[in-house]
Amino acid sequence: MSALPARFQAWFDAPGWAPRAHQLDMLAAAEAGEDALLIAPTGAGKTLGGFLGSLTELATISEAGSDRPHRLHTLYVSPLKALSYDVARNLTNPVSEMGLNLRIETRTGDTPQSRRARQRASPPDMLLTTPEQLALFCAQENGAAFFADLKAVIIDEVHALAPGKRGDLLALGLAALSTYSPDARRVGLSATVMDEAGHARWLARQQPGENRQARIIRGAPGAAPVVEIMTPDAARIPWAGHSGRHAIDDVYARIREARLTLVFVNTRSQAEFVFQMLWGVNEDALPIALHHGSLSVEQRRKVEAAMAAGKLRAVVCTSTLDLGIDWGDVDLVIQMGAPKGAARLMQRLGRANHRLDAPSRAVLVPTNRFEHLECACARDAVDAGALDGEPLRDGALDVLAQHVMGRACGDPFEADELFEEVRRAAPYAGLQRDVFDRVLEFVATGGYALGSYDRFKRIVKGRDGRWRARNRDTAQRHRLNIGVIIESPMLDVRLAAKRKGASAAAPPTPQPQAASLSQRAAPGRLTAPPSYAAGAPLPAASGLSRAPTLRGGGPRLGQVEEWFADQLTPGDTFLFAGQMLRFEGVSGTECLVSRASGTDPKIPSWQGGKFPYTTFLAERVRELVHTPAAWDRLPTQVREWLALQKERSRLPEPDRLLVETFPRGGKFYLVCYPFEGRLAHQTLGMLLTRRLERARLRPLGFVANEYALAVWGLSDMAGADMAALFSEDMLGDDLDAWLAESALMQRTFRNCALIAGLIERRFPGHEKTGRQVTFSSDLIYKVLREHEPGHILLQAAWQDAASGLLDIRRLSDRLAKVAGRVDHMALTRISPLAVPVMLEVGREAVFGEAGDAILEDASAALASEAMG
Repeated sequence: MSALPARFQAWFDAPGWAPRAHQLDMLAAAEAGEDALLIAPTGAGKTLGGFLGSLTELATISEAGSDRPHRLHTLYVSPLKALSYDVARNLTNPVSEMGLNLRIETRTGDTPQSRRARQRASPPDMLLTTPEQLALFCAQENGAAFFADLKAVIIDEVHALAPGKRGDLLALGLAALSTYSPDARRVGLSATVMDEAGHARWLARQQPGENRQARIIRGAPGAAPVVEIMTPDAARIPWAGHSGRHAIDDVYARIREARLTLVFVNTRSQAEFVFQMLWGVNEDALPIALHHGSLSVEQRRKVEAAMAAGKLRAVVCTSTLDLGIDWGDVDLVIQMGAPKGAARLMQRLGRANHRLDAPSRAVLVPTNRFEHLECACARDAVDAGALDGEPLRDGALDVLAQHVMGRACGDPFEADELFEEVRRAAPYAGLQRDVFDRVLEFVATGGYALGSYDRFKRIVKGRDGRWRARNRDTAQRHRLNIGVIIESPMLDVRLAAKRKGASAAAPPTPQPQAASLSQRAAPGRLTAPPSYAAGAPLPAASGLSRAPTLRGGGPRLGQVEEWFADQLTPGDTFLFAGQMLRFEGVSGTECLVSRASGTDPKIPSWQGGKFPYTTFLAERVRELVHTPAAWDRLPTQVREWLALQKERSRLPEPDRLLVETFPRGGKFYLVCYPFEGRLAHQTLGMLLTRRLERARLRPLGFVANEYALAVWGLSDMAGADMAALFSEDMLGDDLDAWLAESALMQRTFRNCALIAGLIERRFPGHEKTGRQVTFSSDLIYKVLREHEPGHILLQAAWQDAASGLLDIRRLSDRLAKVAGRVDHMALTRISPLAVPVMLEVGREAVFGEAGDAILEDASAALASEAMG
């Protein structure tokens, strides 16, 4: 443990503070040049601990009167742009108060080009950025000179980055930094790491063949969090759905009692809906804001500034505010819907009472019966200090291809040198040379089947033996397409301006900027919030409804996906950015809208916007369902539901698979309960229907939720051999045959092709539409499957399918566990446990009060039949 320099000790002493032990340990690790992983609870001063070594070193240089050249000393990388801004703001205070003459700046996708150019010419002492910006630095000339004086790299929320493709991209960037500046130490920060040793290896500087770990430094535990589960006394707990409408009055009551509440939801669609519901009951006109990733940058910054200034009472938000951010005096967190993971719940809990000695307060609001089970298990996990998280895995090949191209756009490389550098990145430590060479060949030519097409030749080998970008245009296009976050094609949502001389329909009735779904406020009282919104541009949409009499010109509110706009016709209304909007048409890459009023608007949804349900929680939910002695902590309605299931059928056992069959409405149903999440269940449904077809049982379709799968058909499935039907050998030939024709597999390949640079979406001055990208991708996919089935990108897509859209690995693990352990119940009618998934059959996406009413009617009919 090191002692603080006098200037820093005085800063701590002034308000009566003292440095924590883990902060001094981090200082000692920095002085020894060690890589260090700090694991400490929220409010324990992790950020200061991570930066302390850099601050003291820079202060010493300054005090010595040395004229330090304008070179970067510390690079900070976080998963969220908002977190970078927050950390910059929080660092500025102690730096200013100690009189340190330091430049601390941020660099994200929102940073103006002029500032980026200045930062390259005259780097700040500390630069706070994201993995994508580091990849962009590596893809620019003179990277070695820019990073030559780098002394430290700080990775915040390392648990959120390391397991995914952004972590692969970052690890490759870190390996490049070690080439540029071998002595630059690494720091990792997190409050919720499950695999400590694995993350310590991921973080540490390595040489090929080494297995070094960063030094693990742990902070003392903080006050135990206080987590309760909301069960409205008078309300019936919904069987299905995710609106949470039954609890909204109680949620509002909690907001009234608190100083500042963060209302977390799991999707952007749910954020829009919950925000509107809260304004519908906001009789006190409390300042309630909205924050999610598809809102405009300007509007997000307004919300963040208002939070920091203490001007808000609540913010409805998604994961954009759940990592390490300290906005204002938050004293309560409300989680609408199940959190889908214990670590995610811990992370969100930490936003309330952001102090080590004060307990975080959270209220979980289950939106249906199964979510009551999930919330109970998540709370128990938090009480026990148990964490989950995505496992670390081998690096993705499409990300490697992007990095190889990026390095060629920067400082030219020799293949042998780059191979050794790549293997210093933990996810690629086991990379074989033949695989690397195939990736290099792909970047250079596109591969055997595409080698005759000039446009796929992106890098060339010079006489000096070094690989470089084919030309400046190729390098520029690559830089425009850097990143591994693939979203569906987007349209900018912009308020329309009427063209001169154009006729238009009568204007909508004047209204506040965000209409409520049910006007419960007193006449004349404000029933909607200030406008809070945000987003970022993308492609044009051909074939959409055009707006001949309108043009853009009004404020940009954010973005919706192209497919959503494709469903709209002029005059349709939808909720976005906290406002009721009327769709006017599409112009270029803009979805033009006007403000409107009305009832039952549509709500945009965003593909891939849902959190996966963790294996850790799935195991706990299975155990809870099968253990009646543990039901005393569940609401009466949920206990009675499970008790009736036990009486009418049986309860699923943790290490077995329950399958029920029953007739209903002239069809025959099969329902099973793997509890492995929607993605794995959808894959299982696809494979089951193929097997049922071969058995001539005439399946018609299937639906899945997080907990169960229902298949229906024209023949009775009760006589099927269930052990054979659910045999794990369905992941062999059945899987291969299905994947060959699967739209999901083509979508997986499309994402890999975009990441690897085989298909480029963005070009100088324009972007491809979603349809153009899909057409190009599907065409290439078919060519490769026919002429080069061993292509490296097909291999990458298969790897993605294991844990991505298809979740094959998780399904495989479950089928292996229940092999020969299938419990079949042939019933005469629907069981109580089947009601939630059966409500998904034939259900259309209808939002608002009408959607809730439809679901309520269907629930009543099915529940009466099941529980009669």
